Amino acid sequence: MASLHVFVCLLGLVVLCHSHCFFQKLAIKDLNNTPTGCVDEDGKEHDFGSEWVRNCMQCSCTMEGMSCCSRIPSANTVDIPEECELDVNMEACSFKVVLKSDKTKECNPL
Repeated sequence: MASLHVFVCLLGLVVLCHSHCFFQKLAIKDLNNTPTGCVDEDGKEHDFGSEWVRNCMQCSCTMEGMSCCSRIPSANTVDIPEECELDVNMEACSFKVVLKSDKTKECNPL
């Protein structure tokens, strides 16, 4: 069972290494009126401890700030053979590496 936990952690690290992430520190403008959560790009407030997905970005809010990582790697972060390309489905927040000549056939990243 321990090896399963190690595998899941390593898999998560691989995804994070190939994802675009950012951290936005919580800004406290008024000490008498401290924030109760994080505010996203749309101006929507998310409670501390909450998690959400927006535009294929997995985000979370802590008392330190908001952290978001793309669920889709960028083409320059994945080693893709020259005959292949990254096929992204933003609606499903998924991707696959396919042959440029036949997008129905998947190929393996290097």
